[in-house]
This record gives sequence, C-alpha cells and structure tokens, in this order.
Amino acid sequence: MDQPITFAVPKGRILDEALPLMGRAGVVPEAAFHDKANRALTFATEGGDARIIRVRAFDVATFVAHGAAQAGIVGSDVIAEFDYPELYAPVDLGIGRCRLSVAEPVTVASQDGRASHLRVATKYPALTRRYFERQGVQAECVKLNGAMEIAPTLGLSSTIVDLVSSGQTLKDNGLVERATILEVSARLIVNRTALKTDPRIAALVERFRALISAGAKAA
Repeated sequence: MDQPITFAVPKGRILDEALPLMGRAGVVPEAAFHDKANRALTFATEGGDARIIRVRAFDVATFVAHGAAQAGIVGSDVIAEFDYPELYAPVDLGIGRCRLSVAEPVTVASQDGRASHLRVATKYPALTRRYFERQGVQAECVKLNGAMEIAPTLGLSSTIVDLVSSGQTLKDNGLVERATILEVSARLIVNRTALKTDPRIAALVERFRALISAGAKAA
C-alpha cells in the first residue's frame, strides 16, 4: 500500500465532464495536468495518494485490465469492445452520453433488402462483427481510428459503425443512422484483483457510487 493508486483517464470528450466528479471523489490532479502545453502523461494528485495517467480511451481499458492502473474512467463502448475479464465497471457515471450506431449513405439506406456481406469501416471491429452476426450478415471490418464518415464516399466501405451524438456530422457527410448498436455512457472501471486486495480501491468505488446516488436523488 506504499505505492499510490494509478487512475487512468481518457483524452478527449469525456475528460472535461469527468474532472468535476473526480474532484468530488477526492481524485484531484496537480495544476500541471491542466496546462495545455504540458506533454506529460503521468501526473500527481493533491494529497499524493494517487497518480493520474492520461491516455487514449482504448488504452485506459488495457492499462486497468492488466493491472498497470487500478482504476479509471472510460466509455461503455470501450468496455464492450474489449470485454476484458479482469475489468469491472461498478458505477455508471452518467456522463459522456452518446450511442454506437450503424450508418450508411442516404441512397443505400433507402434501398430495400439487405446484403449478406458488408464491408464496414469502424474502430469497433468486435462489437461490429457481433452485431451483424446477429442480423445474419457477415461484416468485413476495415479498422479506422477516425474520419469514418468519408469511408463510404471514397469507396472504402459501404457502411460505418461509429459513435454518434447529435448526428450532425453524419448528415453533413450524406449519411443516415440505420440502427443503434449500443447506448454509451462513461463508467468507473477497476481491476478486479486490485478491488479484492487493495481496500483503497473499494473505498474509491464507494465514493463514486455515493456521488452518483446523491445526484440521482437530487434530480
């Protein structure tokens, strides 16, 4: 217990919403964390009983699942994509809400019938394959980390699977949502072994759980 807890957070859209919750739970990053020019990936916290690592969302799940970090915050889309057995998501934080959706060009989506094979651009190949298998469709996944919306226009794929919030980006690129695969929100995640062996992790979970419960009652 001499070592600080390592708490992993994602770069990007979830982080701004997560920081106030983290602060109320006692995970307050040092001032350098907020310096936009700072390229460091590891930061101390006020009180010194934890350190924060700031990495890509997909890497948050990997660090926690393998025990390099004991806890973190990440979207339920990432949890479902990797399905790591050592990853436990005890608290839905109710932030970062969006959906993982199937989208196609308007002209394709308006056609009747459904092909038995599709080429799909996505950064969620596991979730995509599972979804289409349930529809009786074989999905050939083309892994992209961004710019999914232009894949159909350039002939890379006929379909995309990506996160959608307002849907405006799809509309701007001539696409329309066809189906929702998963409703997404950010979750507190912990390493199962750390939860069993380190009482600080259980205490952290309870603090976050109490915050969310208090917020729900206030609403």
